[in-house]
Amino acid sequence: MHCPDLSPYLAFTQELAHAAADVILPYYGQHECGLQNKDDDSPVTLADKGAEEAMRALIERKFPHHGIVGEEYGPQNADAEWVWILDPVDGTKSFIASVPLFGTLIGLLHNGKPVVGCINQPVLKQLLIGDGQTTTLNGQKVCVRPTQTIEESLLLTTDPIRPHKWFDGDCYEKLAHRAQTVRSWGDCYGYLLLSSGFADIMIDPKMASWDLLPLLPCVTGAGAKVSTWSGAPIPDFDVNRCGEKMFSCVAANPHLHGQVVEILNGCA
Repeated sequence: MHCPDLSPYLAFTQELAHAAADVILPYYGQHECGLQNKDDDSPVTLADKGAEEAMRALIERKFPHHGIVGEEYGPQNADAEWVWILDPVDGTKSFIASVPLFGTLIGLLHNGKPVVGCINQPVLKQLLIGDGQTTTLNGQKVCVRPTQTIEESLLLTTDPIRPHKWFDGDCYEKLAHRAQTVRSWGDCYGYLLLSSGFADIMIDPKMASWDLLPLLPCVTGAGAKVSTWSGAPIPDFDVNRCGEKMFSCVAANPHLHGQVVEILNGCA
């Protein structure tokens, strides 16, 4: 299959990330950020809404025929050949608590497959961009570290309660007890740490399309292996279920991924 030239999109992704950061940063560390609860009881702020509006405006001007799927404002022309996936503040709970473990997620799909991904942490000024082959952090190439055993690993997950809610909590506890260190440095920042060689395993039992799809070119470009909780490949984007389809994710370096999946599914 012909691989399109992604360089214009990689450059534009940086432009989108900076535009979102310009909206987000004035609200960071402020008690008054327009906090509300959405219908699903998840929080949203003026930073979330304003950053997505800014990114959508840039996309509509630069690539008017492209589709957009965003967490805050839904799908637009989502069956297009090229579709942008936007999560303006992934980790809003961290953001409103003034914890800099959130980020802006930007992804680009070509015929339903993620080809460009970005995690931008504007407070720490960390911009991670990947295309499935190469991943860079602030312009420098990064990769996962070659940790060989679970017992040497740093395991991250967004919320240690969720594995008990959605999968076999006992198997998760077995994995956590075998890991050298376990932390909840999660949401997209956990995947940034994995991709840049500062963590070894990142798992999430339940993620929306805009949570996961932008991450995939970043972690795979850094050499990580990614699957669902069961070890199956991440399914292609389904335009008809973009707002309701949920994913699970296990991401780790290739030495550890199979071991992690076996433990999570009661096989080890």
